[in-house]
Amino acid sequence: MANLKAMYKTVMDDHFPEDLKISFGGQTLLYRKRVWKIEDGGEVVEKGLRYGENPGQEAALYELVGGNLKLGECFFIAPGKGLVSCLSEEGLLQFGKHPGKTNLTDIDNALNILRYLKATPACAIMKHNNPCGVAYGADAGEAYGRANSADRLAAFGGCAAFNVAVSRDAAELLARNYLEVVVAPAYEPGAVEILQGRKNLRIVEIARIDKIRDYAPERFVDFKSLMDGGLVVQQSPLNRIKTAADFEIASVSKKDGTVTKIKRSPTEKELDDLLFGWSVEQGVTSNSVLFVKDGKTVAIGTGEQDRVGVAEIAIFKAYKKYADDLAFRAHGCLCFEIEEKVNKGELPESELDKISEKVKADRGGIRGSVGVSDAFFPKPDGINACIKEGITAMVQPGGSMGDDQIIAACNAADVTMVFTGQRAFRH
Repeated sequence: MANLKAMYKTVMDDHFPEDLKISFGGQTLLYRKRVWKIEDGGEVVEKGLRYGENPGQEAALYELVGGNLKLGECFFIAPGKGLVSCLSEEGLLQFGKHPGKTNLTDIDNALNILRYLKATPACAIMKHNNPCGVAYGADAGEAYGRANSADRLAAFGGCAAFNVAVSRDAAELLARNYLEVVVAPAYEPGAVEILQGRKNLRIVEIARIDKIRDYAPERFVDFKSLMDGGLVVQQSPLNRIKTAADFEIASVSKKDGTVTKIKRSPTEKELDDLLFGWSVEQGVTSNSVLFVKDGKTVAIGTGEQDRVGVAEIAIFKAYKKYADDLAFRAHGCLCFEIEEKVNKGELPESELDKISEKVKADRGGIRGSVGVSDAFFPKPDGINACIKEGITAMVQPGGSMGDDQIIAACNAADVTMVFTGQRAFRH
């Protein structure tokens, strides 16, 4: 059997070409492979990605450097706007462990979320190309602290991305935890030195992140490779919900003239959280259901095959993650560690009981939150599971044959709901 630890440490050679040309009829896009100068075995060599999704998979990163593409009425993103794809040695402030494919795609999807958020300090912590915590804050440090508290367990070994400069205070918070990547538009004096205390941490600076909202209307060509060598090509999705005014109060008209409409309009606070949640949803793998409150994710359910199932998973995660956060605030460790201490007699069992009672009382932090669904609810079971836990509002695309039942379930519980008129599937 191969030495797995050695495989994880190995920076692979790749045999991909130095440039790629992709022709769309008479229009051609030119891509150039990105490599960095690194020290390997005592000498400086040029290397690209560490490896692909797994050790043993050669991989290459390419930057769009030439060609302007227009297909139909759609203008695609032009060269000269690179973010992750144009990373240079200057932007890799500390290589840590040489970056691989998943490190860069985590950064990329974090930016995909940040581009839709408000122009206020925010942090997205990514793991396996999904957010495990996203939050606003008064500054980078508060945004990170809030995002991290949403899922302290999953954030371990994750990628923390910011839309504002990382301060010394934020760096001190980051350095307390194990992360694979920190990325920001800039670092205030002293911040990098603090982060460099984590030798394996990849510290990345991408100056254009401070203009990340300018990327919100930009489309790119999205390629999906099939196992038979074929391709599916599509326009990248765009979020049509730019402000809360773009939401529609949920309403449905039947052929018999019956109109079913949400009775209560969202409050300003609910609209803020609905907008925040729908923005985060743009970076979550489908099927997904999220809960958010006060500009912070409560729980993120991802990648399920049925809508009620993913709602139940999001609820389960909310209870677990809320318990972990309470445990950490009280004892500086997670619930499973408290259980170990109780079993060893180092803590009384009443400490676990206190956490459990608080979790139940607050419904895992869901009480008073808003729900987010990337596609419509076909039946009331999914929305009812969320309502039972105490949500006050829901955002979803609408368009189900059962929309009247969904609206009726919300009205019965005084839950407001808005439609986006747009699905947010991501596979």
